[in-house]
Formats: sequence, C-alpha cells, structure tokens
Amino acid sequence: MTGMIATRILRRARVLIVGCGDVGMRALQILNARAAPPRVIALTHHPERAGELRAAGATPVPGDLDVRASLRRLAGVARSVLHLAPPPRDGLIDSRTRALVATLRAPRRSAARPAQSAVMRQRHASGAPLKRRVRRPGSFAKTSFIVPDGPFPASIRKTGFRPGLRFVYASTTGVYGDCGGAWIDETRPARPENERARRRVSAETQLRAAGAGSGWRVSIARIPGIYAGNRLPVARIERALPALVESDDVYTNHIHADDLAAILVRALSRGRPQRVINASDDTDLRMADYFDRVADAYALPRVPRITREEAQARLEPITLSFMRESRRLSNARLKRELGYVLRHPTVDDFLKANARR
Repeated sequence: MTGMIATRILRRARVLIVGCGDVGMRALQILNARAAPPRVIALTHHPERAGELRAAGATPVPGDLDVRASLRRLAGVARSVLHLAPPPRDGLIDSRTRALVATLRAPRRSAARPAQSAVMRQRHASGAPLKRRVRRPGSFAKTSFIVPDGPFPASIRKTGFRPGLRFVYASTTGVYGDCGGAWIDETRPARPENERARRRVSAETQLRAAGAGSGWRVSIARIPGIYAGNRLPVARIERALPALVESDDVYTNHIHADDLAAILVRALSRGRPQRVINASDDTDLRMADYFDRVADAYALPRVPRITREEAQARLEPITLSFMRESRRLSNARLKRELGYVLRHPTVDDFLKANARR
C-alpha cells in the first residue's frame, strides 16, 4: 500500500510557479483546492520563505533568476509553468525570462535518481537500510532534487524539446502605451513608452519565440492595475496626494487579485498557443474617479484635483508615469476563449460587497 501511495505522488501533475508573491499564493490556493491537486513547486530566492511556502502546500526550490546556474534543477521539473516574476529593474532586455527559458529548454543532466556512491550502491544491493539526511525545519535541503515530470524520449532529452509544456506569463497592459482613452483589444500593436514596458515586451517576444520553436503552449496575460482588500490606494488617499482634473485625467483598468489568480490558473489548461489575453475586468473609470470610489467606501476625504502642469511640478516621476497613459481594455477574449466569469466584475461591485460585510 505504501508503494502504491508513493507511486501516485510521483505521478501527480506538477506546476512550477516562478515568482510566488501575493498573486502566486492565491493561485497556489486555487490549485490545492482541486479534487486532484497537482504538486506545486515554487521557485524562491528568499530562504526565509521556505516554511511559508511549505505550509501553503508548495515545495520550495531555491533559485535566483539573476543567477542562471542556480536554476538548473528546474529543467524538466514540470509541464505547467506560471511565470509571475517581474523583469530586472534596468535595461531593455528581460534577462530573467531569458535565463528561465534557457533552463526549461535544456536537457536534463542526470537520470531520475542522483548518482550514488560506491558505498551507497553496496548497501542498496545488500538490502541494508539507507541513512537519510535530516533537514532542519524552514531550511532548504542542499542535496534535494525533484524528479522530472514524466520521462522524455532520448531524442527530446537531446534537443531540450518539452512536448505539451504549458506556459503562462504575467505581462502588463503597459505594453500598449498611451491609446488616448480608446477602447482596445489584443490586436492592438504593442507600443511601450517606458523601459518597464519594453522589458515586458522583451519577455513576451522571447516566450512566443520559444513556443513557436519548441511546441510550448504559451499564454500571455496582460494585466492592468491589481487591487484587493489589502491592495487599495487607501494610504495614498490618506496622504491627500492629488489626482488630475477631468479634462487631463486618464482611463485606467483594473482586476481583482483573486480573479487574476483564477485567470492565470485557467489559462494553464484553456489558453490557446502563443495567445495574448487582456486579464481585465469590466470597470470603466478614470483614475481620479477610482480614487473617489475608494475614498467614499472608507469614509475618507476625496483627494484634491490639479492640472497636468501642476502635477508635473508636485508629483514624483514614477507617479506621473501612470498618469500619462490612457486606455480602456476589451476583455471579450477572456470571456470567450477562457470562459471566465468574473467574481468581481467591477471595482464598484467589490467595494459594495465589502461595505455589506
């Protein structure tokens, strides 16, 4: 019976989460709630998070996307990947995605079991019990490894081709640039206007090329502003940071963190190959109106409004960068292709539900 249980554990589907932050932890909860939950492997470069990830039901694997050598154990570890990690802070190329793609395409260097020493082989042949290394709670096992998610034919091991690999990347709607408040869908060409968005385009380009060249099913979710009960601009409103007057204001787009996590998980199974999806809700608001909605819900004074010229003199450059781009996103493809029904269709729906609670 014990052997049968161990075999079932090894045969469980596997999902690799790269960048298991707030949204990644929500996705982990969704995966673990399934009738047949997969084994979730979470890449982290923070050793202190190992205990938290294990408690949430994930297997933590140490690694740093900025150090490619630290990613070797990820090769062949899972056939479903959620890439939620941000690009580096500098440059125009997403070197982190490049390192991850190279690692996942690389052939597995070893067989399913690690090499055994002569003493270990002798003990195994004699039937003597093998000593196991005890791992301290909350620490990483230096000699730990993860068996690849199913055997690959020799031809595939040589080329690095991973058949059936499903890859979902969390990008940003910032790749569209300023659209003048127009309604747009996924056919709109990417015209990034800042380095952050250009790095995202770099990641998208790399992943779509990898999908076309390796047969991966790559889904790209372009994500607008994420909100949740713990991710509302309450602190900004309390500081009375000004917003733009209506004539200068921009349209913004939103998605609740729970909806986003569910969309990303659904894209693993239902996303079309090399396809872009706008992961946005039905909200149609300008930025200052969004702040007003939150202020009213929390019984806070509404923020003052100023002209764009005044904002350039008073606000930080990073804040101003979000006030330069205006667009409204169509989510028809999200609903049609993924068949997703929004839990929180609009920001107003969420705020009203929270007020009732």
